[in-house]
Amino acid sequence: MSFLGSGWSFPPEFSAGGAEVQVVSDVEDVHQSLQILLATRRGERPMQETFGCNLDALLFEEMDQALVSKVTSLISDAILEHEPRVDLSGVDVSPGAEAGVLRIRIDYGIRGTNSRYNMVFPFYLNEAVTPGP
Repeated sequence: MSFLGSGWSFPPEFSAGGAEVQVVSDVEDVHQSLQILLATRRGERPMQETFGCNLDALLFEEMDQALVSKVTSLISDAILEHEPRVDLSGVDVSPGAEAGVLRIRIDYGIRGTNSRYNMVFPFYLNEAVTPGP
């Protein structure tokens, strides 16, 4: 599946001495690209100002159906615009088991293959939660 490309691993890893960078390819490259897309704020990349998902803008929002719809829309739009190797099947957003966590499940296929994948991306609405005594 070399047509899927390859790129630096995320987070970047280097060999001893820093002479070589770890590279991922094929399905792993697509999976890591989706993680990067969801974790990047629009405008954060100077040469690609529209790249990203802007999930950080939703921190501290009230967890309700409007928020679920907004997160679903942001993710769907970002994937459709920035990841041409993916056929998006669905985005399911639901409250997580912990307070302040949204569980995001992305179902997708990789174009040019019959392979289907899903990815779970936890999104924390509260920056830090201190467990009670």
